[in-house]
Amino acid sequence: MKRSGIFNRRLSGALAELGHTDTVMVCDAGLPIPAGPAGPPVVDLAFVAGVPSFEQVLRGLLDELVIEGATAALEVREHNPSATALLDGLFPGAGLELVPHEALKGRTAAARLVVRTGEVRPYANVLLRCGVPF
Repeated sequence: MKRSGIFNRRLSGALAELGHTDTVMVCDAGLPIPAGPAGPPVVDLAFVAGVPSFEQVLRGLLDELVIEGATAALEVREHNPSATALLDGLFPGAGLELVPHEALKGRTAAARLVVRTGEVRPYANVLLRCGVPF
């Protein structure tokens, strides 16, 4: 058994398969995720409204992954001050690209992995781009 880190076996295994430039969408409970064989694999962590939170899941993933960039919806600035503060703190300066929400939703289909949280506040979504540790 693992001593620390992410215990969810499906999520832990999916993270181990990621490579440089692969993307991971961390999303709220309401983001539409393309279904079927053409859609990305989804690890659904949502339990009840708000559990686990976007912040809890994002911080846990950042502890495990090397990230070279992140993309969020421009609308987060106006509609979700707590997610804005979190993202600005985790990805300072030019580390966070902002795009219209529709464009972000469109990028979900090409993600290597989608991790769905129980978050129910709007625009609590971020697309992480994997980097390398060297």
